[in-house]
Amino acid sequence: MMEEGTVSNQSETLPVHPVVKPFSFLLGTWRGEGEGFFPTISSFNYSEELQFSHSPNKPVIAYSQKTWNLKSGQPMHSESGYWRPKLDGTIEVVIAQSTGLVEVQKGTYDMEEGVVKLNSELVGNASKVKEISRVFKVENCELSYVVEMATSLIGLQPHLRASLKKL
Repeated sequence: MMEEGTVSNQSETLPVHPVVKPFSFLLGTWRGEGEGFFPTISSFNYSEELQFSHSPNKPVIAYSQKTWNLKSGQPMHSESGYWRPKLDGTIEVVIAQSTGLVEVQKGTYDMEEGVVKLNSELVGNASKVKEISRVFKVENCELSYVVEMATSLIGLQPHLRASLKKL
């Protein structure tokens, strides 16, 4: 079993950067299912895989996400980026989506509560999407999230939610 605050790299265990240490439990692969909805689209269900990884002694977490249609197994969406936690409880996140949309988000984290809250500072290359917020929560070995979105015509409201378990 790996000591908390370390990351495994084949046969050796390497130290985790101090700002990443509170997020050590997130590192790895998570899988589960989610649902999407918004007033302008038909609701849908999906399977999902999230990966969080860390290069030893770097103050950043790499993030990648991909989804598949729950019924057909066809790929739906993917995104990747970086989480940059700070020692003061704030976090910066950059995400590039497969649709070409990019997000710069800032927020807070409370690892005692297992919560990360993010709000968009910038949504780029999007003609309709104006704002995105994300709330991640870990509870009872389950990672759940809610993504809210606002467009030029519709205010901020829930768009995605999912629950995942660590592999």
